[in-house]
Amino acid sequence: MTARRVLLLAHTGRDAAREVTLGFCKALTGHGLSVRMLASEVADLDLDPDSYDPPLELVGPDEDAGADCEVAVVVGGDGSILRAAEVTRTSGTPVLGVNLGHVGFLAEAESDDVEATIEAIVQRTWTPEDRLTLDVRAYRDGELVTQTFALNEASVEKAARERMIEVVVEIDGRPLSRWGCDGVVLSTPTGSTAYNFSAGGPVVWPGVEALVVVPISAHALFARPMVVAPDSVVAVEVIARTDGAGVLWCDGRRAVDLPPGARIEVRRGDRPVRLARLHRAPFTDRLVAKFDLPVDGWRGSAERRRRAEDAASGGSSSGAAGA
Repeated sequence: MTARRVLLLAHTGRDAAREVTLGFCKALTGHGLSVRMLASEVADLDLDPDSYDPPLELVGPDEDAGADCEVAVVVGGDGSILRAAEVTRTSGTPVLGVNLGHVGFLAEAESDDVEATIEAIVQRTWTPEDRLTLDVRAYRDGELVTQTFALNEASVEKAARERMIEVVVEIDGRPLSRWGCDGVVLSTPTGSTAYNFSAGGPVVWPGVEALVVVPISAHALFARPMVVAPDSVVAVEVIARTDGAGVLWCDGRRAVDLPPGARIEVRRGDRPVRLARLHRAPFTDRLVAKFDLPVDGWRGSAERRRRAEDAASGGSSSGAAGA
């Protein structure tokens, strides 16, 4: 019989991470599941791998940590979950976030939901949900210099605070507009509640397949957020004669310097990120819970009111996710 295995990733810089991680290690191994962790995180948390039965499996930074794992449990905030998406990208292991941060849109559970989360893992009652990703390519002088992916967004931004960046945006091979701006955010529906939202872009429901283009502080009459088809190709060209260079950020984690004349192409990725879901709460309820939106005075059916009240009172564990 094949051993059941769970990948456990933790934000070791948070004080609460050690306690929650210890709880997962003890409970999962107690149910006979193997727990795999990054060797660096085990060292940071001062864990003894041999004190568990079965012992913790340790992997290095260059190994496919998610291989043969049923699920990857992430103890941390949204940044930790985005890092987990990088770690599990090759294996496609579903990611289940346990929030230790603030809003935690990508997290599926809160730190006080550990017991219920462990039970769902042991009983395999979670469900997978694929999220659209971006394929991001950067060119210099027509030569491909970087190819990566993003779950939330790719952003082209000015490198110097005192200068704007000047760009031309192209949709499906045709020029759309030229902007002097602080940058351009290219977002997925999952990322629509992240940088996109802060930049004035729309919240997009997870079931909608689309790409969102949002200029940041653009000096132009036509500089509204735009929603384009999921199979569109969006390109951002840094004007060659502009004074300011730029920088490409993917999920706020990976950066590439962009000289004048650089071109960035963004399209739908051919490999989605898979999230593990414990709850099937409507996305509306997740928005209300995570943003603490006022809904007093709403008049629905008694049953719908009860569900909304339940979601509001237990909103932190209602499975809120990025848009």
